[in-house]
Amino acid sequence: MDLNKFKIERTEINDLEKIVSLTSSNEANPWSKNMILEELRNPYSHCFSFKNGSELNNNVVGFICFRVIGDESELLNICVHPEYRNSGVGKRLMEFYINFCKSNNIRRLHLEVNVSNQSAIHLYKSLSFKPIRIINKFYQGKFDAIHMVKEF
Repeated sequence: MDLNKFKIERTEINDLEKIVSLTSSNEANPWSKNMILEELRNPYSHCFSFKNGSELNNNVVGFICFRVIGDESELLNICVHPEYRNSGVGKRLMEFYINFCKSNNIRRLHLEVNVSNQSAIHLYKSLSFKPIRIINKFYQGKFDAIHMVKEF
């Protein structure tokens, strides 16, 4: 797959149904339509979609949402369509996030990841995120998370 045929652009309200469908594939952290709408309206939040670059097939295959407050940011959600996982989409979204933060003088990035999501943990570590602590029952009151941080 040629990732250069894809584009990352600000999530628009007309992408909402595609994003709801996409985030529902994440069993540990599905987002509702209202949750996505809240983030789209939140002045501290930034939501971006990874789309097929074709005008005819403007499918959303990835989504990333984060908040920026002062010189810190928290990754709220990143998800990739199941058919596109392990293809570099998640890494491309994370690199976009890191570059966005660097260019906006953000000094510290935070995220939580399900302890069982080894592919995501590997990705985050490869991008210099460091595990800080375990948060018990973070997702849906059932699943533990690792809090990770990257500093510039």
